[in-house]
Amino acid sequence: MIQGYEIDTSSTTAFALSILPILLIGLRTTILVMLAGFAIALLLGLVFALLRRSPLALISWPAIAVIEFLKNTPLLMQLFFLYFVLPQYGVVLPAFWTGCAALGLQYAAYMSEVYRAGLEAIPKGQWEAATALNLSKARTYGVIVIPQMIPRITPAIGNYLVSMMKDTPILSTITVVEMLNLANRIGDRTFEYLVPLSMVGLIFLVLTSFCSLLLRGIERIIPTKGIPLQ
Repeated sequence: MIQGYEIDTSSTTAFALSILPILLIGLRTTILVMLAGFAIALLLGLVFALLRRSPLALISWPAIAVIEFLKNTPLLMQLFFLYFVLPQYGVVLPAFWTGCAALGLQYAAYMSEVYRAGLEAIPKGQWEAATALNLSKARTYGVIVIPQMIPRITPAIGNYLVSMMKDTPILSTITVVEMLNLANRIGDRTFEYLVPLSMVGLIFLVLTSFCSLLLRGIERIIPTKGIPLQ
């Protein structure tokens, strides 16, 4: 990945400027992994939350078991399982998508708890009113529940987005070429680790700070009493 790039070690400034384009390649991978994993977590987390609320124990108990397993086992273990164990049973995924799946699965378990808290915060009378009006499940969730739930869960979801971004360096253990992986390769080549690792830390600080500011802005824009859909 760093072949074709000339690294200037004559001074600290020159060194930093020469490796910046290499680290930006890793930044692109980091952002793509984060977005793909976050999309998986958002959708799968909602599925987990709805399955957990099922009145049928045959559905709710397995969902609870899966959620607890994903929450209470290390991300690295899940990552290694997907990357090293599943291929033995014929399921082979590229390292990039394995990383996305591992992040998405673990954070889906966390997201399901956020969704559950948001759903349970809806007053019981509104559920009963929807039933009395003979609204379908889809309309109840789409018009009544979700618009009121989103403002309540946005801060927690935003925190998990930032946390997921900080977890992406773990994917370097399965050869995903993200920023930390490239920084280590640069250090192995030049025997200088301080500058590339410091730059990676600074880039993460800028990214997480930007995401935090963006989320605060979104929280101010979203109406606290729900999103009008009519």
